[in-house]
Formats: sequence, C-alpha cells, structure tokens
Amino acid sequence: MRIMLLLATLLLPAGLVAQAPVQRGAFLLLLKGDTIAVERFTEHGDTLAGRSAARGQPQIEYQAVRGADGLVHTITMSVFGANAPADAAPIQQNVITMRGDSAIVMSGTRRIGIATKVGALPLMNNSFLFTELFTRRARALGDSVDIPAWSLNGGVTLTVSIRPLTTDSLQLTVAGQEHRLHVDATGHILGGTLPNQHLTILRVAGSAAATITLGKPDYSPPAGAPYTAREVTLKGQGGITLGGTLTLPTDATGKVPAVLTITGSGQQDRDESIPVAGGYRLFRQIADTLGRRGIAVLRLDDRMVGASAGTIGTSADYADDVRAALAWLRQQPEIDGNRLALVGHSEGGLIAPMVAATDSRLKGAVLMAGPSQTGRQIITFQQKQAIDAEPSIAPAARDSAYRAAMVTTDSMATPGSWLAFFLSHDPLATAKRVSKVPILILQGATDHQVTPEQAPALEKAFRAAGNRDVTMRLFPDLNHLFLPDPSGLPSGYAQLRDNKVAPQALGAMADWLVARLTKR
Repeated sequence: MRIMLLLATLLLPAGLVAQAPVQRGAFLLLLKGDTIAVERFTEHGDTLAGRSAARGQPQIEYQAVRGADGLVHTITMSVFGANAPADAAPIQQNVITMRGDSAIVMSGTRRIGIATKVGALPLMNNSFLFTELFTRRARALGDSVDIPAWSLNGGVTLTVSIRPLTTDSLQLTVAGQEHRLHVDATGHILGGTLPNQHLTILRVAGSAAATITLGKPDYSPPAGAPYTAREVTLKGQGGITLGGTLTLPTDATGKVPAVLTITGSGQQDRDESIPVAGGYRLFRQIADTLGRRGIAVLRLDDRMVGASAGTIGTSADYADDVRAALAWLRQQPEIDGNRLALVGHSEGGLIAPMVAATDSRLKGAVLMAGPSQTGRQIITFQQKQAIDAEPSIAPAARDSAYRAAMVTTDSMATPGSWLAFFLSHDPLATAKRVSKVPILILQGATDHQVTPEQAPALEKAFRAAGNRDVTMRLFPDLNHLFLPDPSGLPSGYAQLRDNKVAPQALGAMADWLVARLTKR
C-alpha cells in the first residue's frame, strides 16, 4: 500500500505539488543533554533547505531539489564561518548534480566528476533532514532495505542499511555507526539516538525552532586550579583574527614559560573537542596539566571555528599562523619569550616541525602522533582500512574500490588546496632540517590513523639532522587520541568509555617540557 500511495503522489499535477504547505522545524543533536548541533530546515514540495551548525564549527547552508523519481537531483551547498552573521557572504559554494552513476561538482569554474551508484541519495554530517531521505525511502519500500549513499563530506559512496525495530522505529547503520530512530508512518524522523556515541536526536516543529541557540563552550579553569584563563585575540597570517584561551599560573614569580598547542586535521576548536566517550578535550587536559606545573598555555581555535576568522588554508598557512602566535606570546609581559615550546597533535605534529625548522629559539616541540609519511601514503592506508571494513564491498571488488577511492581523492585535490599540499608534503624532509630544537615524539601503539612505525622513522630523521635532543615514547594500548583502546580502530571510537588522555602520556610530556622550559 505504501508503494501505491507513493506512486499516486508522484502522479499528482505539478500545480498541486506547488501548493503543498511549507514545513519548518529543526533537529537538535544532544550530548548528555547539552545541545552540540542544530539543523534548521524547511521543506516545500520537492525542495529541501536548511542550515546546519555544530558548536564551534563552520556552518553549512544547503538546498536540495528532488525529481519526480524521488531522488535528489541537485544540491547547492554554501559554507560560512562559525560566527558569521545571517547576511554574511559564503566563503565557499558548490553545486552538485546527481546524474545516473555520477555526482558532478561545480566549485566556482572547476567541474569535478565523481563516480557513485545509480539511485544514491546524498548524505551529510550533522544533517538529519538528509538522513530522513533514507528513512522515508525505507518506509516506502518496506522498511528493510540497503540504499546507496553519496557522502557530501567526503565524496565517497557508502551503503545505508535500514532495518525495522518496532512498528514506529528503525535501525539505520552507515559506516559502522548505528542510529536508532523513532519515525512516523511516512518515515519522518521524530527523534532517536546514536547509542554508541551517547548522542540524542530531537525534532522541534514550527516556530520554536527559530529560538534554539547553541551554548558556548566553557574554557574557564576548574575550581581551585592554580592558574587563570583569559580570552585572547591576535592576528594570524594576512591579518586574520585568531581567538583562543591563555592560561597563566597564579603562583609564578616573574615571567613564565609557555606552550602553544596545534590542532589536528579538520576544523577544530581550541580544545580539539571530539564528542566521543562523553566529550574528549585533549588540549584542555594539556593546559590543566602544564598549568599545574607552572607553564602557561595558549590554545587557539582553527580558522573559521569559534572565535577565529579567515578561510581554510594549507598546513603551510597554518604554520604561518603558529609563527604569528609565537610572535604574539613573545610580546606578552607575563611570558618569557625565550622559553617557548610547541605541542602538536596529528596534523599539528606535522606543522610543529615546519615551524621548528625556521625558529631555533624554541626550547622544544612535542609531536603527538605526528606523521612521517606523505599524505598520499596515509590516505591510501586509511581508505583501504575503511573499504576492508565495509561489509557491502565484496572482497573481489576491493582492489577496484581502492583505485576508485584514490581517483576521487585526486579529483578533489585542487591546486593550492589543503588536500593538494597534504598529499605531497614529506614530513621526513622537514624533520631533517630541525637540528637545534629539542623533540619529543609520543605515539600510541594501537594508532590506526598515524601508524606506530612512523614514530621511529621520525626519530631517525631528526637525528639525521644532527639533533642531539630527540626522545621517542611508544605507549601500549593507546590509540590516536591517546585514550586507552586495545583495538585503536577509528570505527570503534564511538564505543570508548574513557574520555581522559592517559596519565602516562600526559606525565611524560609534562616532565619533558618542565626539564627544558625551566632552564634559563
């Protein structure tokens, strides 16, 4: 009966469809009752429009138009800064056309064709209106279905599996992530959970959606901490505004040493917050640990995130932002500009040596899961790992899937882009230019994002530069986030129960930094 009703709807005259009422609402994503993402949307006939905002992240505005076949044919996506006013111009805009087994992406005057599957529906992070396309399709086809999905965030094709739980609920699984969704008879999502990530989905209807706001993260020190925290702004490369938090020990006499943190890939807030295990905040923990050892810490929001402006750059651009932040620290009356160090995680561990190679005044650089391989090697490994774990891809089809994934990646690596730089940059060549700045390499033994063998390769390259102060520490059972995790697979992060960075890693870092930053 549902299929017959769907066909009847598609056969209605176009004028009747145009008169369909406008549906307005919002989806909220909550972590332990705290709203971390809001998606406001409208639906009018075959047009879906909305704006998705996750705390501290760039905002995504979209419009999707469906055809008579029920598939989405065109999508317009605009990217805005995290704090952009309502009338701001987008900093990036793409138009995607879904045609047969291809997605055609127009970015400015550049046209990129990416292979997908016939009948694929678009999928976007933090968009439950796009997720609802799948649940509505499932309701129309009988609830238990596998539907191809084309990711708007990565350009890859996935399979969305939907299975009934009760008469009014479905289980939706994509890339190993489980959603338990409460739906109505036509598949509209009324609410649900992502149980492995401890996240709750709520739907708000009508005018109430316009009043919902995201709370601001708390960057204040914990009660009784022997340090203060203040909001700061400074100018990065090209004069862009960078905002963050400076923590300062309260019991210091005279100027204090300081550490500048550098986040990993993707647009990150100053804490490198990740909503796993109840909320992971790597750099907040580092600032607390070092603040209790008499060291100031400056942690900054990435460009386009939180209090920072600008547009997405390359790792080299971010290295220039780090240099500007070091120059700012050296001008602060509380800070000893001759006792500065860097702490970088993941891509931050790639950027820190780039800065250390040009700033011999630094007293140290800590690389947490810093890569030694090129981006091409890293992405090839990560894509293979994801494809091997995808149950919808048969073993016999994996070789072709590997090749297709890399072709897609290369098609997105436009000249001057972050991806183009990352694919070609050689961290070992940079390490061989760092001869004077002391280096600490920290690595989790179960890391599947920056694999453990990369740490000794980095150590060897720094020593080849003649650097006499190079230390490497490998920690058993710690993953890429330096959380206890025997498997270390990124697909298992959602199941982690501990959000605290392992004390042995924090202790090793703090002891090493104190030994080098307290020397005058």
